[in-house]
Amino acid sequence: MSRIYIITGKGGVGKTSLAAAHAVRSAREGHNTLLVSADMAHNLGDIFQTKAGGYVQELAPCLSVLELDPYMLMREEYPNINKTISNLSGTVGAAIDSIGETYMIPGLENLFSLLKIRDLYLSGTYDRIIVDCAPTGETLSLLKLPELLAWYVEKFSPVGRTLTRVLTPVARLRYRMELPDKAAMDEIGQLYTKLIKLQDLLKNPDSSRVRLVCIPERMVVEETRRSYMYLNLYHYPVDGVFINRILPDHTGSSFMENWQRIQKGYLEELESVFTEVPITRIPWFPAEIRGMEAVERLSREALSENDLFDRPVRTDNEIYAPIEGGYSLTIRVPGASQEDVEVFMREMDVDIRIRNFMRSIPLPGVLRGAQMTSAIVADGTLTICFRTKEADG
Repeated sequence: MSRIYIITGKGGVGKTSLAAAHAVRSAREGHNTLLVSADMAHNLGDIFQTKAGGYVQELAPCLSVLELDPYMLMREEYPNINKTISNLSGTVGAAIDSIGETYMIPGLENLFSLLKIRDLYLSGTYDRIIVDCAPTGETLSLLKLPELLAWYVEKFSPVGRTLTRVLTPVARLRYRMELPDKAAMDEIGQLYTKLIKLQDLLKNPDSSRVRLVCIPERMVVEETRRSYMYLNLYHYPVDGVFINRILPDHTGSSFMENWQRIQKGYLEELESVFTEVPITRIPWFPAEIRGMEAVERLSREALSENDLFDRPVRTDNEIYAPIEGGYSLTIRVPGASQEDVEVFMREMDVDIRIRNFMRSIPLPGVLRGAQMTSAIVADGTLTICFRTKEADG
């Protein structure tokens, strides 16, 4: 069965090199592998010292690369949505569209990259798709986007179709603006269906895995811990942490040995946090990782474990269980404290906010009319309790 591996981490920690090493190792094993860059600052071409672009290019037997261009994807695969966004953007969009380019709502480009990765997976062409993602903050926005947009489309799509039909003449005459036509609304509907399937694909550990790359430095350690917490909140399967650029012992330099002692403290902290996730230590390579030979060396020396592509992953998240008077919902949020978490219930949704991230979870029908009675964080788990109407009487 084919699988997607999403490689992410704070900017500058070597995630692109690690993604390339994953791809080379996979190809060396005889698996047809595609290395995809979903980072707008593409540098796969720099790593392999070759030209890469918006179309699949074969680099070696069983190894191909692709640098996603979301603007090209929108023009070619969603032309009606592209036209609608240009029309809604007014004169600026029209000017941009007139010179053959695409106007994109900021942040939406991530969505088209994800959908293309899904299409590549479903094509069955590749055994493994290795995704070099943007730095962690953008990746988290990328991964929560399908669920967020699917929620909005589900809530407002029927209303949107009616309003569009009623308001189109008014918008055209008074504001000289074209609202979405039937073709665009149909395309949006198809997009919604793809979003639902995309969520299922990315959150299924049989088809997708997320891997975090970090280095033993304070700011990176803190960001990696938060990222792991947020990924669990959104139920993405994390199956590995790769600690890069670890200095060797006994360098013979007092300056370097001082840094090595500092790193040791952060390594111990990382290993105490990620007790349930496999950790791979990667030494600091003396030369820059550029060219196929350098990537192959990194792959051989740093990614030598036998189960690299088949690691265990925890799946015990979002569990409903009956309790006296109702039900409980447990969600894993490793590293979160009670002060970090806010929980609100709105009709048939429960909103969970952890610092600057929020997720809305649709509740099952059995909880219609229920009341939330508590939300407690303990040992990395959020437990929300609901009291049903039947319990009251």
